[in-house]
Amino acid sequence: MTEPDDDNPDDHEPPGIIGAEPVALGDATRTWFAISLQTFGGPAAQIAVMHRVLVDEKRWIGERRFLHALNFCTLLPGPEAQQLATYCGWLMHGTSGGLIAGGLFILPGFLVLLAVSLLYAGFGDTTLIAALFAGVAPAVLPVVVQAVQRVATRALGSPLLIGFAVAAFAALFLFNIPFPFVVIAAGIAGLVGGHFRPDAFEHRTRDTEDPDTPAPLIADDALHGAPRSGRRSARVLAFGLAIWGVPIVVLAVWQGTNSTLFEQAVFFSITAMVTFGGAYAVLAYIGQRAVTTYGWLLPGEMATALALAETTPGPLIQLVQFVGFMGAFRNPGALDPWVAGLIATVVVVWVTYVPCFLWIFLGAPYIEGLRHNRRLTHALTGVTASVVGVIANLAAYFALHTLFTEVQDGRDLGPLKMTVPVWSTLEWQAVTIAVGATVLLYRFKASVARTVCIAGVGGGLLYFITT
Repeated sequence: MTEPDDDNPDDHEPPGIIGAEPVALGDATRTWFAISLQTFGGPAAQIAVMHRVLVDEKRWIGERRFLHALNFCTLLPGPEAQQLATYCGWLMHGTSGGLIAGGLFILPGFLVLLAVSLLYAGFGDTTLIAALFAGVAPAVLPVVVQAVQRVATRALGSPLLIGFAVAAFAALFLFNIPFPFVVIAAGIAGLVGGHFRPDAFEHRTRDTEDPDTPAPLIADDALHGAPRSGRRSARVLAFGLAIWGVPIVVLAVWQGTNSTLFEQAVFFSITAMVTFGGAYAVLAYIGQRAVTTYGWLLPGEMATALALAETTPGPLIQLVQFVGFMGAFRNPGALDPWVAGLIATVVVVWVTYVPCFLWIFLGAPYIEGLRHNRRLTHALTGVTASVVGVIANLAAYFALHTLFTEVQDGRDLGPLKMTVPVWSTLEWQAVTIAVGATVLLYRFKASVARTVCIAGVGGGLLYFITT
């Protein structure tokens, strides 16, 4: 194997596998496409799907490496599951692998939400779509529960780390403490705790502890690694900022700085840089600006956007696509409304996800170089433990909004600020589907895709029968 050019990350050959053939890019692409069709239910379920396929079934990536990547993606603004897919794709096949994995993660949701936006703009109704996806959201609940179980089993190797997870869940769910503060506090606590109790923060994972568990097919040292050079970083940053910013400049020149398309490009570019903690952390801000400031959506349509995003594949932040389409459709300027909506869809998705790729390609080489730093490892182990609590919080949030038609957000119960369901609004159809999906997953060991398909058909029938 020839030595790669240290200044060109694309000159690195695909990773080799000790004692076996490399994973072909075509095989990886087909796997990433299959994963993309199962990305329902937000980041918790999406991370679970990737872990099951990449770590448990394909064994392309080891447990330790997967969690290391997850730690980094959790700290970034933007959808952590999509960034994790990009990171894992980059680990296996460099820049091309990252682009394919991250791009395919977005594609199915993009196409579905584009179709929904066209339908909604044309007919003002999403009854058919609601029927198709009525069973999907409840079916995702046991998938999310599986995610919490899987990650907890692997990440919580000591009672102290279990305490980290419980504390993170309580801080988010009970006290509504901002997500970045929780993660930063967990990292600091891990750094300090690792100094006094290093044994509690040594990252023991199943693939290193269980002799019956086969080793990953791709050894850690065989995975892709780009050089940590200033020239490479400067080039990646310049190219990333250019492809991020050029469409915005084009819109400013073509449509003017007062146009809806330009306003959306700027607004969602800013949003992409502040969405720490995933989509839920920024939904209120997007909804308030989209409805009251810009008039892109009518009151109540933000809830429609969220419901559609939760029941279609891809990151929840994909709801910005619906917001962008409807805003430009209603305020097209000199353009045809349909043309304006289509342009807005592409622009909004572009400025939302280009930063995600940029953060990974820019930061991953440095994070990879710190894998053997014990102090950093202790800090990230604390972050990993807190991520279990974060996922559990997302699971609770998703369950409340799926099983109840009304919840009281941010209700003040003395020192507690938590979401409380309105028990009289419990959706028995959703409960029935969730129970059925649980039986399929746990009793009959059905795949996520099969479970979601069966639940979708059953939910659609129940929707039309009871509506």
